[in-house]
Amino acid sequence: MKTVLMVAEKPSLAQSIAKILSRGSASSRKGLNGACSVHEYTGSFMGQTVRFKMTSVCGHVMSLDFIGKYNNWDKVDPAELFSKAPTEKKEANPKLSMVKFLQVEGRGCDYVVLWLDCDKEGENICFEVLDAIHPVMNRAHGGERTVYRAKFSSITDTDILNAMNRLGEPNKNEALSVDARFQTKYFQGKYGNLDSSLISFGPCQTPTLGFCVERHDKIQSFKPETYWVLQVKVSRGQENPLILDWDRVRVFDREIAQMFINITKTAKEAQVESVSKKEKAKQRPQALNTVEMLRVASSALGMGPQHTMQIAERLYTQGYISYPRTETTHYPENFDLKGTLRQQANNPFWADMVKTLLAEGINRPRKGTDAGDHPPITPMRSATEAELGGDAWRLYEYITRHFIATISHDCKYLQTSIAFSVGPEKFTTTCKEVISPGFTEIMPWQGIPKEESFQPCERGDKFSVDEMKLMEKTDMPSRLLD
Repeated sequence: MKTVLMVAEKPSLAQSIAKILSRGSASSRKGLNGACSVHEYTGSFMGQTVRFKMTSVCGHVMSLDFIGKYNNWDKVDPAELFSKAPTEKKEANPKLSMVKFLQVEGRGCDYVVLWLDCDKEGENICFEVLDAIHPVMNRAHGGERTVYRAKFSSITDTDILNAMNRLGEPNKNEALSVDARFQTKYFQGKYGNLDSSLISFGPCQTPTLGFCVERHDKIQSFKPETYWVLQVKVSRGQENPLILDWDRVRVFDREIAQMFINITKTAKEAQVESVSKKEKAKQRPQALNTVEMLRVASSALGMGPQHTMQIAERLYTQGYISYPRTETTHYPENFDLKGTLRQQANNPFWADMVKTLLAEGINRPRKGTDAGDHPPITPMRSATEAELGGDAWRLYEYITRHFIATISHDCKYLQTSIAFSVGPEKFTTTCKEVISPGFTEIMPWQGIPKEESFQPCERGDKFSVDEMKLMEKTDMPSRLLD
């Protein structure tokens, strides 16, 4: 009987995938390094009965460095590192004896199926695994293909079984792009006030640094200006007062501002000049990617990026959400939106909203950006606070509510603008009334605030002027973080 060795990126992933593929029949044992387990079962592969061995690594098997004299960057001209310095790969964590472990488990195997994470790092690890296993595998006969790559975005029965039925090949170029990353000391010493002794650059670091420097320069060059605003408060009978916005918005000269209040303050009434109503919509969100998830986790959930990604990875390996590292905000055309939504139909937290949406029909998601990597982050099965608890539940809840919102309807509201004249000056107030909450029902924090002060009126109506004041304000610089 032939043997198929399958390798995942983490022990927890190997266990989950083996459980799905073996339908719970796999037997498990510890590997020689004590960190990785091996899950074995019998099944069908390429039309024949085989023995499957599912195991994993613990992230990168190897690390890349310059050899000998070149790995002390204080003594090497950076130009030499680009032109002639050779590199070598070493075990990333020698204590795990990962190469030896892979060779022990891979000895005599006939096929390899690589279940590493489907990103460039995972592709790089694919070839690290192959470098360890190739020398001890059984030789292929007659050009027979022996290496396969599984592509998946979630740890669900459907996704894993589909991946197994549509095996491809590992991508060498993507793997090499990870090896090509480089750090340089070119700028060291050029800027004496830097805290770091090393400046690095890369495809993520360079644009991020650019955004940071641009914002920092904007703050440093900001010159605050004082300005004045004329604010009027009006009311009618026992109704709540309205705060009116000055049509001139603001003036930067104190004497001119004083002139305007002097010519206006004698007015005892504010007259309605016009009332206009317009139906507007607040758009449902685009599908969720990693950047937006981290932004919301930081600003709304009080969770740092590293902590958030650790939780997201755990939710992913446990099968609760799809792969959490993606730049894409557009669902693939074949994405089963209804099926994903239907899984939430009995969740006590949003069952009523989901059932209503399924009955009335889901809305077409907004067009987003397809970065060509993974689908947007979505819930893959229903969960409760009791199951997950703490920050894991809070992150899962947000991801699920966001997904439901993307296929809900826009929030529709009526915006009423009332133009007033107070003496010679013109003022406006705007009120909003919700017509249909749409997606804000599942994301209530995005809802239109209820206008306690809203009151119907017509052209020619008069309001009494309760208060008129000149407010002094100062421009504020942009914040470092928005």
